[in-house]
Amino acid sequence: MSVEAKVRTNLGIEPAVLVEIYRQMSRIRAVDKAIQAGLSSGRLRFNYWPSTGQEGIPAVISQLTTQRDYMVTTYRGIHDQVAKGVPLDRLFAEALSRIDGVNKGKGGAPHISDPASGSMLTTAIVGAGAPIANGLAMAAQLRGEDRVTVVNFGDGATSIGAVHEAMNLAGVWKLPVVFLCQNNQIGEYTKIAGYTASKDFAGRAAGYGFTGVKLDGNDPIAFYNGLKPVIEAVRRGEGPAFVEAVTLRLGRHAGVGDSPELTREELKAGKAAAPGVTTRKLLIETGICGEEDLAKIDAAAAAEVEAAIEWALGCKVTPVEETLVDVYGDIEVIPRRGHYPARAAEAAAAASGEDRQVLTCEAITEAQAIALELDPGVVLLGEDVGDPPGGVFKTSVGLQTKFGPRVRPTPIAEQSIIGAGTGAALVGMRPICEIMFSDFTAVCLDQIVNHAAKQRYMSGAATHVPMTIRMTTGAGLGGFGAQHSQSLEAWLLHTPGLKVAYPSNPLDAKGLLLSCIFDDDPCVMLESITLLRGHRGPLPAGDYRIPLGVAKVVRPGRDISLITYGWEVHQCLAAAEELAKEGIEAEVIDLRSLMPLDYHRVLDSVRKTRRALVVHAATEFCGLGSEIASTLNEELFSSLKAPASRLGAEYAPIAYSPEIEFNQIPYAPAITRRVRELIAFK
Repeated sequence: MSVEAKVRTNLGIEPAVLVEIYRQMSRIRAVDKAIQAGLSSGRLRFNYWPSTGQEGIPAVISQLTTQRDYMVTTYRGIHDQVAKGVPLDRLFAEALSRIDGVNKGKGGAPHISDPASGSMLTTAIVGAGAPIANGLAMAAQLRGEDRVTVVNFGDGATSIGAVHEAMNLAGVWKLPVVFLCQNNQIGEYTKIAGYTASKDFAGRAAGYGFTGVKLDGNDPIAFYNGLKPVIEAVRRGEGPAFVEAVTLRLGRHAGVGDSPELTREELKAGKAAAPGVTTRKLLIETGICGEEDLAKIDAAAAAEVEAAIEWALGCKVTPVEETLVDVYGDIEVIPRRGHYPARAAEAAAAASGEDRQVLTCEAITEAQAIALELDPGVVLLGEDVGDPPGGVFKTSVGLQTKFGPRVRPTPIAEQSIIGAGTGAALVGMRPICEIMFSDFTAVCLDQIVNHAAKQRYMSGAATHVPMTIRMTTGAGLGGFGAQHSQSLEAWLLHTPGLKVAYPSNPLDAKGLLLSCIFDDDPCVMLESITLLRGHRGPLPAGDYRIPLGVAKVVRPGRDISLITYGWEVHQCLAAAEELAKEGIEAEVIDLRSLMPLDYHRVLDSVRKTRRALVVHAATEFCGLGSEIASTLNEELFSSLKAPASRLGAEYAPIAYSPEIEFNQIPYAPAITRRVRELIAFK
């Protein structure tokens, strides 16, 4: 090497590091070329969102992070996966829907999860990874680990509310997370000027109280030297950072070929400035590597990719027998026609000690206190859960005082609450997330439905989400109106992967909540607003569990089965008392949990009474009552004295007017009238 060449290697980066950066870029480019060639020829067949031209960003990150650090990325992030260390053979097998894929072929390229390499979650929902990254960072922070979480997203994601909610929460909690915006200058099919008036994206970080830097993602040396102190500061616990890495997407939004959003001149200049091209040239010009050295690196990358593709193509396509596997941890949970298992005894395994008469909100507080005491991985997140006030409905009084930072009041930002819970659960914590009213599921449904509920399945059980979401639900107090009074359990029940509990009394609330918290699947606990501070009942002391999927006969009868849950249990009991005066003995079944549903006990009851009415406060049309009544009619048609029926709320928003509200939802008089009609049916 000449003296001049030696001088020119003084570039502000160790030559060996620059070579490793190039090695990763070469692997990424080889993957991209092979996919585009394979899709064009028909050798490969899967959906592809190319990151052509963006290879410099993850290549540099790979030299500043380790496998212990967490990564979240997007459907366009195959370059991120390669650099993070996801095995290429299993990565290709996943994209090709093979059982030996990193996620058993169930997630595909847009949903990669590989905890072994630190690639924790890949989302196909723009911007949705940012709240989840906060949860990973929170877990590391609470455990005293020096891990850094890097969440990758494109410039288009900066318009999404989830990113703003996540940045705000990260700033408040000083989380060790890097929000890495790979600004490829095109949001799907729209250039930046078409969707924002912002001059840059990094400047937004100042509004959330932390550092934001804008770096050239196509210059590996400048990017390395700019990113290195940022990651070091985050690792030291100095709080989050926002990095805008400017690059250029040379390929299409999806598929193969050049970007049609770029002019011919822009495309030509972009290809010449691609980091793989310029870094190769720099290594040769400085004498760090010769042409032969780089040819070996490129050949090794191409050979690695070809071997991975050959192996993946030889793997078995994920078979139909896998359809129901990994929806839940236990396949027996899944509802199937004709499959109605008896799961456990009715009675709770009551703890020792005398029963006390307590409010439902106090029972919930006690359950959470027990869980926090039992497991250091239990955390409670939600608006106003700290002391004071101890929760808007007084369900966490004293918990922050006792358990400190494991009880975390949050901003009013439901996406960030559920996302943080999901991320923490991915790495073994057991978050309890309170979102106050079930109506607010509408603003965080993506995090619940597309991420928490589906993650076990999409990852092929590589990860799962043991998270509990608590929310109040229903009308009955009067005056809350249409946006705080809905009963939305049907939304949740239409989401495979979720479990749903709905207690009717303090004893069940405590036992069901503890079962939810220590369940390995995401659970939603619905808490009747009328019962939280308006109903007292007996409560055993200590830890006990009521198994999910186990209903209870709360009043035996012979003439009709009233199948219900939540606060409607009390209305059905009142109706049963009134009917008894007429000689009609109604059996009342409290479902207690709605998913899994205890069809075994429901069917046993209706076989005996030969009549059934399902009662709920939710809208009757397309409600759970329709599902249960339909199943009863299918299974017991020949023995029923009357068609199994249902009774729910009128098909209207919950009214502010008490005159309407207390008539549009089933109360005891309406239930009594409907039972009389069914008894009289001929």
